[in-house]
Amino acid sequence: MKRRAALGALGTIIASSALPFARASDLPTPANAIFADTFGGSYRIVVGGLPGGQADRWGRAIALGLEKILSPRTPLRIETVGGQDGVTGANRLQTLMVSDGHTAALLPGESSIAFLTGDPRVHFRPGEWIPILAGLSSGVIVLRGGAGRLAQAAPVRLAAAAPESPDLAAILAFERLGVPISPIFGLRGTTAVARAFGLGEVDAVMLTGEDIPADLASLQAEGGVAICSLGTVDQAGRTVRDPRFANVPTVAELAGIRHAKALSPPLERAFQGVVAASRLDFIMVLPHLTPAASVALWRQAALGAIQGSALQSAATASAISLTVNGAAVALAPIAASPEALLALRQFLFTRFGWRPS
Repeated sequence: MKRRAALGALGTIIASSALPFARASDLPTPANAIFADTFGGSYRIVVGGLPGGQADRWGRAIALGLEKILSPRTPLRIETVGGQDGVTGANRLQTLMVSDGHTAALLPGESSIAFLTGDPRVHFRPGEWIPILAGLSSGVIVLRGGAGRLAQAAPVRLAAAAPESPDLAAILAFERLGVPISPIFGLRGTTAVARAFGLGEVDAVMLTGEDIPADLASLQAEGGVAICSLGTVDQAGRTVRDPRFANVPTVAELAGIRHAKALSPPLERAFQGVVAASRLDFIMVLPHLTPAASVALWRQAALGAIQGSALQSAATASAISLTVNGAAVALAPIAASPEALLALRQFLFTRFGWRPS
């Protein structure tokens, strides 16, 4: 669930730096410029999302910090393209951008979910992206009645937007726990999910994205208990407890307590990819084959940007972790093998009769 109230902090960043940001983002764009991928040496960030939306605001706020190091004398352009899930922006990164080191893309985690579930709109491969900066969120599964409810025979009614949404991580988590579920699809956004939980229409909710502490508090007031988290990945690639929820076991820990049967190796790898995508609030990447010197420059600029007090404050207010050094580790599980992708799609069809459309 994503409340977005904390995005006001990003608006403050933009407003407080009006002059340089207007220079970076308000340049007119000709109608045919969407297909032009060189700008005479200028830098740009293509944002996959809606104008004024979450990814757009993060992109604009990050651009302020990047520009100081990456492009102090040349405008850093911001182009926002595509729908809410970022697939259009990711496709542009793969098929239309020149790997000259002048263009990056900032994409929401939903674009990676679309890749994993075989969305026919997808014409990109996350394994070819060069990660620069990631914004990571937590993921917590909340269940009415706590872990004791898992022992009941009745399927858990899980709130979910759709199979091809970040809620897929919760669907697979319950599979890993050996607990039957009955997903209630079509519940999109904080208001709809909180209302369904409050009315007793659903038993379980997965919280991910921004402002989780406030969302969790509202569900706890209705009898919800955080039973497990998606965890976080350390530099060695191991899943460990989320520091924000240090007292909450990971899915694997809770599965061990329940002596639940392990998933097949391909489906387990797919699960890890879905978890990674669900925890990915956004990621900034460069196209495949970007020169190494350009990659180093972007990463240096990104390190400088996230060390600024304004972005740090916005990240804290949003319960988001900004990382440059951990971006590659966060992205790696999403580049799942063909066997893992096949296992995931077979699981969705077998359980729910779902096919990508």
